[in-house]
Amino acid sequence: MLLEYAERRIAEALKLANGNQARARQQVIAWALEDDKLLKALTKSHLSGIVAYNIERVASGRAAAARKALKPTDKPAANVTAKTQKEEDFGVELLRAVASSSSEVFGLENGSAGIGRPKQVSQDHINAIRAIASKTKKT
Repeated sequence: MLLEYAERRIAEALKLANGNQARARQQVIAWALEDDKLLKALTKSHLSGIVAYNIERVASGRAAAARKALKPTDKPAANVTAKTQKEEDFGVELLRAVASSSSEVFGLENGSAGIGRPKQVSQDHINAIRAIASKTKKT
């Protein structure tokens, strides 16, 4: 099935890259750009997250901002239909996001991972935790 096909292609890429995972990843991405079956196999289980990300991206206005940032030389050639270009842009954007080391981590888009300095805790909170802890101790 699709998952088995993707696993075979990944194993092939690892073999071609002599076990180097970074080079194998680059090879699989290159193949996926050319092989729709491989692209579908790789993305099928993640499709709901991909769609949710893109809906949020459009709703927040980031998509429009990215379009405004395009240079005139980035426009599609005259012989490429709008639908074909839109499909190619989506696939390339998706693969860039997956391969990028600086891409956002799903669920942590706003940076609220709890990383950084601890927040100041109120004295009421501390007292409540101590009260709970003292009630649950068995002596």
